[in-house]
Amino acid sequence: MKLTVFGATGRTGKEVVRQALDAGHQVTAVVRDPARLSISHSALQVITADVTGPDALRPALAGRDAVISALGPNSRGEAGIASAALGSILRAMETNDVRRLVVLSAVPAGPLPEGEPFIYRSVVLPLLKRLLREVYADLGAMEEEVRRSPVEWTIVRPPRLTDKPYTGTYRRVVGGNVSRGRFISRADLAHAMLSFLDDPATVKQAVGVAY
Repeated sequence: MKLTVFGATGRTGKEVVRQALDAGHQVTAVVRDPARLSISHSALQVITADVTGPDALRPALAGRDAVISALGPNSRGEAGIASAALGSILRAMETNDVRRLVVLSAVPAGPLPEGEPFIYRSVVLPLLKRLLREVYADLGAMEEEVRRSPVEWTIVRPPRLTDKPYTGTYRRVVGGNVSRGRFISRADLAHAMLSFLDDPATVKQAVGVAY
């Protein structure tokens, strides 16, 4: 495929770019600072653009088959970019007639699965949502924006992310979150996001992924 990846300089985004190139895809990485993307490949094009401006994004989406967004809060945990950027990305997709979108969210933006222990339901998750309320409010607004769009979207909701290597043994739940799934590596998350691109079961669905 010809893919455009947003958030390509983040730790998850770099894994998406690296694995996409290894799989033979042509990748356009949209970044704010090209110096932060330490990947070089003949099938990689790097475009510097403001992700909140649809006009600036249109060249990055021309002739693309699909879009992956790994955008999230910055390294300081500041929110706001996900919902603002996805609105611009969706408008640029519409202009370029790009239909497929896989977008990164997080477990607390979705429903609580059955079988979760009392301490997690009553203490851990509420505390997490309170501490990071701006981040999850931003992701919730982004999800609503995506759901209202006419594109063939998939929302991916992982739990806590680690930098451990790829295993390929993660679980997924289409339409919900993974019960007792507490973490997943960024390498396995990137693999999942790429695998959803041509999986019709994930179209217009939120998918939980975790170990």
